Amino acid sequence: MTADFASIHRHGFVRVATCTPAVRPADVTFNRDAVLEQMEKADAARVDLLICPELCISAYAIDDLLLQSALLDAVEDALADLAKATVGLSPVVLVGAPLRRDGRLYNCAVVLSKGMVLGVVPKSYLPNYREYYEKRWFASGRNSTGEITIAGDAVPFGADLIFEAEDLPGFLLHAEICEDFWAPTPPSTAAALAGAVILANLSASNIVIGKSDDRHVLCRAQSMRAVAAYAYSAAGSGESTTDLAWDGQGAIYELGDLLAESKRFAMEPDLCIADVDTGRILSERMRTGTFNDAGQPNFRRIRFRHSPDSNDIGFHRKLRRFPYIPDRAENIDQDCYEAFNIQIDGLRRRFEATGGGRMVIGISGGLDSTHALIVAAKVCDRLGLPRSTILGYTMPGFATGEETKGNAWALMRALGIEAAEIDIRPAATQMLADMGHPFADGKPQYDITFENVQAGLRTDYLFRLANHHRGFVVGTGDLSELALGWCTYGVGDQMSHYGVNSGVPKTLIQYLIRWAISSNQFDEATDAILSAILETEISPELVPGAELQGTEATIGPYELHDFFLFHILRYGFSPSKVAFLAQRAWGDIEKGNWPAEFPQAKKNEYDLATIKKWLRGFVNRFFATSQFKRSAMPNGPKVSAGGSLSPRGDWRAPSDSVATVWLNDLENVPD
Repeated sequence: MTADFASIHRHGFVRVATCTPAVRPADVTFNRDAVLEQMEKADAARVDLLICPELCISAYAIDDLLLQSALLDAVEDALADLAKATVGLSPVVLVGAPLRRDGRLYNCAVVLSKGMVLGVVPKSYLPNYREYYEKRWFASGRNSTGEITIAGDAVPFGADLIFEAEDLPGFLLHAEICEDFWAPTPPSTAAALAGAVILANLSASNIVIGKSDDRHVLCRAQSMRAVAAYAYSAAGSGESTTDLAWDGQGAIYELGDLLAESKRFAMEPDLCIADVDTGRILSERMRTGTFNDAGQPNFRRIRFRHSPDSNDIGFHRKLRRFPYIPDRAENIDQDCYEAFNIQIDGLRRRFEATGGGRMVIGISGGLDSTHALIVAAKVCDRLGLPRSTILGYTMPGFATGEETKGNAWALMRALGIEAAEIDIRPAATQMLADMGHPFADGKPQYDITFENVQAGLRTDYLFRLANHHRGFVVGTGDLSELALGWCTYGVGDQMSHYGVNSGVPKTLIQYLIRWAISSNQFDEATDAILSAILETEISPELVPGAELQGTEATIGPYELHDFFLFHILRYGFSPSKVAFLAQRAWGDIEKGNWPAEFPQAKKNEYDLATIKKWLRGFVNRFFATSQFKRSAMPNGPKVSAGGSLSPRGDWRAPSDSVATVWLNDLENVPD
């Protein structure tokens, strides 16, 4: 399929919608027209898959009228009409209908596309308790297979059907009906193991207090357990309310994430639309051996041509600008608490395993050393030790600013650790002179050697200080720096005895420090210093000059790099797809949600050319020039489901690879 770069279909997305058409009990013509109206709306929205509720052609709550031949004849005629109507429409349509076969009546999901009935899936599990009496009318289709005749045509019939689009990879559909997913082993579980990616549920579940939450739990759990998307469409307005009520709930989940949900108890029908990332689902399956070990049941695949739109049709999906930052408003405190305490507990265990002693940290006044220090302070508090157990050293070099050094000293004093200062400039000058470096002769040559002499001396001092005080060096380098290789190998900030920040990207470190302030982890004096550090520009402070040596001006914004890292590390997405996602997430400052309490002044947006520029640098650094540093990184705790770069854990790669295939793919991104 050739598609425009801006097309969702080029990047593995399938547009899914649920709907609740208006119905009248047993008024088949009215119901047919109501479904057709939703089909036309879905076509206008360029939907690929439209899911209607259970028995929506006849209505669900009509009891013994389901056994009337006149009604069943009308249902078959209505299905033939709806199938013909799909000829010029974009979506594959799932409608619920009662159908006869071999002297039995089945509660069915009928799949329509491009003028045809692609197949019919009968309900497997029939509720016959409390308010439900489906066994009075229907036969179970759990073990059925073969064909059924609709409007004179024989079409596939059975619970063993998966519908696969030939021209839209990832569009593999399975349907189940209401009670099926309340069963201990839903049919969709077996279907997912057989390859189905999008699991649909046509439901007529009535509503009682608390049942909406139950549906969300089941949808979320099934989308996680089956490693799939799960779309649920419930009956609503118009069903008989003789003894029951209906709310028209619709919800679309992907790998446990709620993508979209409908307005409940709506008077007018509406579409609940979301763009499902089938590439994300398939990537997760490749990485989950448990899923693949669970077996591959035999299912029939019904192949069809879908003819997806290759143009830019917009994007119905919320994207996280900051994928490592907690985005669940109701759980922000819990998520930050977990992230912070994962680090605290990891460092605590390492401290105990080394036999106690002292924790030695280099304090620059920057974000990373600040975060490592407050984690270490909490370790002392948890163990009931004085914070003077921590030895903090500020080590000014040739470009150290008074602001950052002042912040370092203020923070160490506020936290009550044992603090000292070691000026590394004399030792650095001596080393440069011993090497015959031009700087020793007064020449302003600020090359990589000049920078790494300073970085290396700082780490060398810390290791020797740890020896001297019977302690160990707490590393301050973070996940973002490891991804980019923005750290001095061996004798610099790449090395420590324990890298407490190695699983935390730069954007999350910033957010966790803000959370430490807002959640009153420390006193007001400490909070004031932490706030000042958050406002300081990120810089290695290695090259002297009138202008600050800005890290992000050199390598690019960390907020973009963390976005790139998450999608490449967690899902293995191609650079072109990452660029597409980044453009959608970062292209407009006014669109999409920002993390709670995110400073307005720090909100940015980026055009595609800027994204491509920095993504090219990221790809080259990540795949070609930095792995040797990660292959020798010290221990440190994994914090995020986005992964870590430990060679003993989430990321194992050769140190001498090249970035050619990723750079070539990036050329698919328009300039």
